[in-house]
Amino acid sequence: MRQIEPKLRVAISTCLLGKCVRYDGGHKLDRVIIDALEDVVEWVAICPETECGLTVPREAMQLVGDAGEPRLVMRKSHADQTERLRAWARKKIEEMSALGLAGVIFKARSPSCGMHVEVLKANGKPHGYAPGLFAQMCVARFPDLPVSEDDPLHDPRRREEFLARLKAAAGRPAKTA
Repeated sequence: MRQIEPKLRVAISTCLLGKCVRYDGGHKLDRVIIDALEDVVEWVAICPETECGLTVPREAMQLVGDAGEPRLVMRKSHADQTERLRAWARKKIEEMSALGLAGVIFKARSPSCGMHVEVLKANGKPHGYAPGLFAQMCVARFPDLPVSEDDPLHDPRRREEFLARLKAAAGRPAKTA
């Protein structure tokens, strides 16, 4: 009898699982990713913005300032949420270290989770790009952990490459069925 391998544990932005946690009260359910990986992946939902205490719905946020050290601020009120999110992230990342994660999938363009997010100057003009605050802290803490945004995983070849990296990170053969 063939033994069934446990699923790979992968953290994912909660909105991609169809949960209504976004600033506008919506979600970004990604059936392509979920359907393609659900047989081999156990999802660990993470939403930095709601888990750090921000409400749903809420004012949209953006990265502002120096692209090397951007601030996370509300678009209209300009209320700075940087330290709030960082304080939560420090605790969450330590919790994540005990989960045996094989990888992380982030929501693209999110000021907390995106890997390549536009940073604006105080006057609203583009100033460059930076990772979202939570994504940056995750990559710094887990530099060898495979990470991806959702968008690239819509390409079957890139999705298979990511799956192979997940399996390698979990110490499993990279060959897929």
